[in-house]
Amino acid sequence: MDSLKLEIKQLLIEALDLEDLSPADIDDDAPLFDTDGIGLDSIDALEIGIVLRKQYQLTIAANDESTREHFRSISTLAALVESQREAAHAANETAKKGD
Repeated sequence: MDSLKLEIKQLLIEALDLEDLSPADIDDDAPLFDTDGIGLDSIDALEIGIVLRKQYQLTIAANDESTREHFRSISTLAALVESQREAAHAANETAKKGD
């Protein structure tokens, strides 16, 4: 999952024009939307959602209470991507067995 975390960090740096940061500057568990962490705002959250949907074909529900927790840190974003990948893989396997 470390490569996924690095990939997400690079995506965020590019998408949000965080050119003063490198992936090494972003702690995996640092809060993304807190002044003690990266200090992103709600517009950044929307952009992150768009980038993640495009890159990983994620399903992100804006009105889902767990979405806020998924967007807490790089680690939680990576866990979201991984869990949706696993769910998609399981669904594909089930579909193949039905053929």
